[in-house]
This record gives sequence, C-alpha cells and structure tokens, in this order.
Amino acid sequence: MTDGALASPVRDRVAAGTFRPVWIVLAAVGSVHLLGVRLPTTAQYGLLLGTVLLLGLPHGALDHLTLPRARDEPVTLRGIGIFSVAYLAVAGAYGIAWLVAPAASFAGFVLLTWFHWGQGDRAHLALATDAAHLEDPWVSRLTLLVRGGLPMVVPLLAFPEQYRSVTTTVVGLFDPGGGHWLAPAFDPSTRIAVGVGFGLATVGTLLAGHYVAGDRRGWRIDAVETGLLWAFFATVPPILAIGVYFAVWHSLRHLARLVAIDETASTALTEGATGRLLARVGTGALPMTVGALALFGAIAVVVPNEPGSLAGVGGVYLVLLAVLTLPHAGVVTVLDRVQRVV
Repeated sequence: MTDGALASPVRDRVAAGTFRPVWIVLAAVGSVHLLGVRLPTTAQYGLLLGTVLLLGLPHGALDHLTLPRARDEPVTLRGIGIFSVAYLAVAGAYGIAWLVAPAASFAGFVLLTWFHWGQGDRAHLALATDAAHLEDPWVSRLTLLVRGGLPMVVPLLAFPEQYRSVTTTVVGLFDPGGGHWLAPAFDPSTRIAVGVGFGLATVGTLLAGHYVAGDRRGWRIDAVETGLLWAFFATVPPILAIGVYFAVWHSLRHLARLVAIDETASTALTEGATGRLLARVGTGALPMTVGALALFGAIAVVVPNEPGSLAGVGGVYLVLLAVLTLPHAGVVTVLDRVQRVV
C-alpha cells in the first residue's frame, strides 16, 4: 500500500510535532469536559471561526503549490492560473448545489468530510510511521472509513440535539424548513444502529490491522489515536470538538505533509528554524487565504437568509469549508497517488 514514508529526520520532526503534543491537547480538553466544565455556545463558535486564520483555512491554501512540489515540477503562473480556474469551477458548482438543494448538500458535506478526514489520517499514519498494517488494501480502506467517521459519527451518537442544531442552522441559511429532510438521521433507532455498526467497524478494523502486521509501532499509534478520538468526540460538544480537531489535528497534519515535500520548508524544519519555516508556509498560503476570505464574504451575501447571529456566521463558514473541501479533497487524492500511500 505504501512505500512513501518520509525519510528521517523529517519524519522524526513531523512525528514529534503531530503525535504526542496533539494527543495531550485533545486529552486535556476532554478531561475538562468530563469534570463538567462547559464553554458557552457562542465561545465554541468563536473558536471554530478562529480556524479561519489559525491553521484551518490556510491548510488548504497551498493546494496550488502541492502537486508541482510533490512531482518535483516547477511552479509557473500559467499552471497556477489553470489550476485556479478549475478549482473555482468545482467549488462554484458545489456552491450552486447549496442554493438548489441545501439539505442534500449538507449531507454530501458530511460524507465528503468523512472521506477527506479519513484520507488525511490514513496518509499521516502511512508517511509518519511504519504503518505496515496499511499495506493490506482492505485494512487501508477500513482505516479511512473509521478515522474519517469518528468526527462525523461519534458526535451524532453523543450529542444528537447539538448536531441537529448545527444542521438546522446551516441548512436554514438557504431553506428555513429544509432540515426536516435530515430528521431520520437523529431518530434514536437510527443512531443505535449506526453506533453499533460503527463500533463493530472500529474494533474489526483494529483487529484486522493487528492480524496482518502484528504489534508494530504504526498499529499501536493507530489504536491509541482511535481510542482517543472516540473518547474526545464522545465527551466534547460537537462545535468545540470539530474546531479543536480541525485546527490542531487535521490541518496541522496536512501542513506537516506539505512541509515535507517542500525542500526549503523541510530544511527549515530539520534545522529548527521556526521563523523561516512559518515565513515559507505563510507566504505560500497568503494569496489563497485572502481569496478564501473574499469567498467567505461573498457566501454571506449570497445566502438567502441573513446569518443573524454568531451561530449563523459559523454556518456560513461551514458552507465555505464545504465548497472548498470538494476541490481540496481532489488535490489530496492525487497527492496520495503521487506519494504512493494508496
């Protein structure tokens, strides 16, 4: 499945920055909530919106540079122009779908994010660890299914009313009554069936990984992270949980992957030149981040119903992420093939 693991010392640096420190952050947030501490909903949306600039939005703002760097090809203005037109066309088509069928588009966003976050976690395991268990094609596919499903499924099981509230808010930007199409997902019998099925898939995938590769370091990391994410999303309210996960887990891992394929950035990483590293990444991401912020404003104007509250602005942000995730996931899918992690 993978012969694309990163070479040391880049892999060591990436692993050091994206495994234990991030586990500690998620464990700390989960522990605080187990003690009964709760942030107001407005503060949770505020943290989610903070990912506009803190890792979340910028992590996809290097898409125009990703494939040329992965293929060791020159970056040209013509190439960036062609790429940008295609990227915006895909995003625009999905944007139109939100206007026409918001409930279906929201469901599609959940499934798309499920796939994309799963592919991100699978690639990180493949590149930053030995990940011998992912060499089995079925274990690889099941790992994507489980890892991507944790942020999407577990909050539905643990916090159905808050999940429903987010759904109603986002769909309501386009159709105030459109959320009723998704009501069956919140039915107790549906959630029980999904919970049992997903729980069995989780355990079965880890057992299958152990069977094909044994007690290897990559498998142990996979097992620890899977358990941690189950606990995190079962204890932390969805808005806050997604905001934290999106920034310090998914986005950080993707940025680390992009640093590894950029010779200038990877050299700065191995030399511990943090300022030079941040300048390299920030400079590359700045133009597209600014463009994404402009698109954020455009969506806020175009939605038929005024956001009207911080939650509504958060809903607009989720729509922005949706339309950008579609072409972004396409770029990452090609990157997976270039790096031979699938």
